[in-house]
Amino acid sequence: MPEHTFRVNGRQVTVDVADDVRLLWVLRDILGITGPKYGCGINVCKACTSHLNGRAFNPCSVPVRELGPDDEVTTIEGLAATVGQDLHPMQQAWLDHDVAQCGYCQPGQIMAAVDLVRRVAAEGRDITEADLDGLRNICRCGTYSRIREAIRTAAK
Repeated sequence: MPEHTFRVNGRQVTVDVADDVRLLWVLRDILGITGPKYGCGINVCKACTSHLNGRAFNPCSVPVRELGPDDEVTTIEGLAATVGQDLHPMQQAWLDHDVAQCGYCQPGQIMAAVDLVRRVAAEGRDITEADLDGLRNICRCGTYSRIREAIRTAAK
């Protein structure tokens, strides 16, 4: 089997796996990183949302062959380290707004929200309702209003 080397949450990893194995399975089954959840496997539910080189992506839809040694994958487990704190401000906002119910989608929700806030800040503007409507992560418990409030809080 071919070897694939890339970075995950700040450390370089090498895995020996077929080229077409989706990154979600590499993260969960080989590396033991279980924050990104399996929901649909076809890039629809967004439960596995993580960051690739600082931007949101869904590892269920990316074959491991598409990553190289300079690529950095950040999962919910590594998010706080990106700001040098115990919790990322988005994670704290999630707690402050009591967002989670079952919690299954929350890692993906948080990672998508962080990407949104970063993109909007880079554009020098405030988050709009349209921005929040553009988030397509599915929450089975329906905590969307608390999710939106947490995102607005963290954006400040």
